[in-house]
Amino acid sequence: MRTLAEADWRTLTLAEFAQAVNGSPHAPRPSGSPLGRPHAPTPSNVFLLTFDDGYASLADHAYPLLAELGFTATTFLITDHVGRTNTWDVRYTWRRLAHLDWPAIEAWRARGFDFASHGASHVRLTWLADAPAAEELARSRETLCARLGEAAGRAVAYPFGATDARIERLAAAAGYELGFGGVRGGRGANGSTLNVPRVPVYVWDLGSRPLGLRDDGLGAAGRFVAHVANRCAVGTSWMLKLRRRPSAISRQPNLYRTG
Repeated sequence: MRTLAEADWRTLTLAEFAQAVNGSPHAPRPSGSPLGRPHAPTPSNVFLLTFDDGYASLADHAYPLLAELGFTATTFLITDHVGRTNTWDVRYTWRRLAHLDWPAIEAWRARGFDFASHGASHVRLTWLADAPAAEELARSRETLCARLGEAAGRAVAYPFGATDARIERLAAAAGYELGFGGVRGGRGANGSTLNVPRVPVYVWDLGSRPLGLRDDGLGAAGRFVAHVANRCAVGTSWMLKLRRRPSAISRQPNLYRTG
């Protein structure tokens, strides 16, 4: 982040990004903005910085550094787990990890950070039938709008990066303007604002330019590895599905799609 700041890169707010992808220029930030000095971003030196899941460690480590640099970020929250631990996931660590709570979210939002949806419970939406998928999307958006205002219901990052044309239609019907898929966007990425790909940044991105932004062979290799890593999350989905009690699954015969 320091390298990007020193190279005069600047982050976009979610509203600025929405204007950019819709073809509208975004206005310079006003003097006195909590995000730093006014500037007129150009496509060559701006980016939207995002975090998924909304872990509490963001407020301890990432947000303070970003604020120091005059950067902002958009965090996609699992709304059923705000203020709770990550019981939605398999257990990777000795202790369950804590999620941000509403007071912390509201405090950082007041400082110019954005928050949006990562679903209500982090279930893989493409495995759900229409009704439960729509309910997941709508419940998360309604919670965000009630707590943070209508702007918080603008965007969704699909859990596991898994989406398709059906899920995009359901997201639009729920009221979302933007949807973020995996490394390559959702399945059959088509330029839709509800199927926006993201450039991943992982631990192996040690240079001054993330592999996902490089145009050479290393960049292609980095994007491929990140795509595979994202798709491997299907294993997490299956483990969570199998962890459910058989009786619970049998009572919901239409919950998971087949074929």
